[in-house]
Amino acid sequence: MRALKSLRGAKGVELTKLLLRVDFLALLACIALLAYLGLSFGKDMVLSVLLEFSIFLIVTLSLNIETGLTGVPQFGRVLCVTAGAFIVGGLCGRIVAWTLGKECGWAYAHHTTNYPLITEINSMLMTNAGLSVLIFIMYLIFAAIAGGFFGWLISRPAIRLREAYLGISLLAFGDLLYWIGYNWEPLVGATNAVHVPDPFRFIWAYRYEAVTIVYFLIALFMLFIAEKLVRSPFGRDLKMLRDCELAAQVYGRDIVKVRTLSLIIGGAMAGVAGSLWVVYTGSCYAGTFTRLMWTFWPWAYMMLGGIGSNLGVALGVLIFVILRTMIMIYRMSLKPYLPFDPVWLEYTLCGLALVIIVLFRPYGLVPEKPVSTLPREQIEEMLKKARERVKSS
Repeated sequence: MRALKSLRGAKGVELTKLLLRVDFLALLACIALLAYLGLSFGKDMVLSVLLEFSIFLIVTLSLNIETGLTGVPQFGRVLCVTAGAFIVGGLCGRIVAWTLGKECGWAYAHHTTNYPLITEINSMLMTNAGLSVLIFIMYLIFAAIAGGFFGWLISRPAIRLREAYLGISLLAFGDLLYWIGYNWEPLVGATNAVHVPDPFRFIWAYRYEAVTIVYFLIALFMLFIAEKLVRSPFGRDLKMLRDCELAAQVYGRDIVKVRTLSLIIGGAMAGVAGSLWVVYTGSCYAGTFTRLMWTFWPWAYMMLGGIGSNLGVALGVLIFVILRTMIMIYRMSLKPYLPFDPVWLEYTLCGLALVIIVLFRPYGLVPEKPVSTLPREQIEEMLKKARERVKSS
């Protein structure tokens, strides 16, 4: 009877601790706000939040691998995202047009040619599900390759430069493709967007729902891969390199190879996110890929959730996406009460939230936890056997 009471007491203490955890309360608040958005504005609003969450989760996970685990000051995250987007808008679209015997040369990106051409291609894809799926897979593969290549490219200065100098260099590299795409029309239409063949056109009636589900599943798969990476020997190499580069060298780790592989993996994931954004919007516009949206916001998501914590990153992305959505919905109704233009309310409140997190929760809502090499149960069993051998001897 006493054992039963103590067991119930222990469970009650654990439940109380869970209910008082900040991350758990934040998750409950997110679920409540999602329910409110669904009841007030319909399922499309919830789908919009989940879709944006999925894309930015992939971007922020890639940033967490490079910065949170490896310690690289990645202020050029937008570069690999842009590479994945441009490879879909500038190359994959031409490959589809060439395969179908359509215009695929320099004139492809001009708006007078591109819009009617893509309209014709989409009408063909509407009745061809197999080809649509193959096109979508091609988008993901090419985007991952492009992102990985640019990840390798920016790893060259990362070998020699450190901290502030590397951060400034990556920040400058981040705008490289942006300005090329914005000013050179044959790539992605310059100041005009270039439309891309829609691989979800064959389920047009349920396109929004299908895109959201597919993107959410891809984001969960990326989260799974990131967690497996953290718990792998390579993940431990990344943490060792982050915490003490000298120790990594002493233990025989090739720090150049480890840092390069980290940037390639992160770049490939970011490239996939860029391609998903282009498919979702149906067009590739260079002006979309700004440092604010694809570098600084992911940094804010990561810092809120917890640098080095993949589950924390997921929570941080969800909180910020819902917060930004709520602000965009209600900011104009607050205009009579604000001393500034409500357009800036999103940046003001989110920036203030970030400052508060840095001051009071510097490790984020879900701080990084040490990962054991073996399962906890196996370690406890080994310790138990060791104690028994000591007692018997």
